[in-house]
Parts: sequence; C-alpha cells; structure tokens
Amino acid sequence: MLRGIDVSAYQSSSYDTSGLSFAFIKATEGHSYVNSHAGAQAKTARDAGLVVGFYHFLWPGDLTVQAEYFVAKAPSRTGDILAVDWETTGDGTHASNSEKDAFLRKVKQLRPHHRVVLYTNRDFWLTVDTTSYAGDGLWIADYVTAGKPRIKAKWLFHQYTSEPHDKDVANFASEAALKGWADGA
Repeated sequence: MLRGIDVSAYQSSSYDTSGLSFAFIKATEGHSYVNSHAGAQAKTARDAGLVVGFYHFLWPGDLTVQAEYFVAKAPSRTGDILAVDWETTGDGTHASNSEKDAFLRKVKQLRPHHRVVLYTNRDFWLTVDTTSYAGDGLWIADYVTAGKPRIKAKWLFHQYTSEPHDKDVANFASEAALKGWADGA
C-alpha cells in the first residue's frame, strides 16, 4: 500500500511529504469557490515527486458549468488525477446519481488524458449510489484500518482517517505502478 494525503485551503501549503507517494488537493467547489492555495500545495507535492490529484466538491445542478469550472481552475498537468467529491453539501443536499455520473463523464470528456475518479464515503457508496459508476476508479472514505474499507467494490484509494489530517492509501504495488496508471489515461 502506498501512503498519501489530501489537503484543502485550511491546511498549510508546506505540509510534510515524508513517506508519501501521492497528494490530492481540493481545487474547486460548486461553480464559484477556488482553493487559493492549490497551486502552492501542488508545488509541494510535485517538488517531493508525488503523484498529484485535484478534486472538486460537487453540488447539485449545473453539472456542465461545474465541470468546466473545475478543469479551468485546477492547476493540473498531464499525469495528474482528477476527482469528484460526492457527499452531503453544507446545506444538506447532494448531487443525484445521474448528476455525479454526468460530472465524471464531462470531466473525462474535457480532460481525456487524465484519470478521473470518484471520491465518496462508505455511507454514500452503500446507501445513496445506485449506478456504481466511479469513472476510472473509486476513492472511498471509511475510517477503519488503512487498506481495509468495508465495501465489496474494487477501490483504488482509501481515506482511512481525518486525524490529525486526511490520510489515504492507494492500492498499487509500487510508486511506479501508480505513476504508470496515472499517466496511462
């Protein structure tokens, strides 16, 4: 298992990268929020030789606008992973299954040379999701032993804790395998 981290605007741009192979960085939310630290947070990961991913927090409605906003604002490069964060929003709503699927497909259409994955928590995966569509792979949040999420679906990334920050593992045999997968879109 490879170790990684995911960060957002409230975290430092100079986070510790020792022992990490990848970093996911929140880039955007809805159609108006941009993480002003995303570029610096990505630079920290790139300088350490990590595989970089960017994610968008999905809101219901305006899927095309959100997808276009995400790919325009995320400072991604070829070989970076793009992800959609699908969960309950701040106002208690969530994008529907068809909206989640449409967003993933639109991002893939806009960035065909990037891997596009779904990030969601175990509860959403088991009780809200009805399509099992996760783009190029599933990134599941379930706060249990690293690499042992309580789902039957094939997963590529597992967020296993948020203490003291979001920590993840990747189901790849080596860093070269992860980089090869990310580059192989």
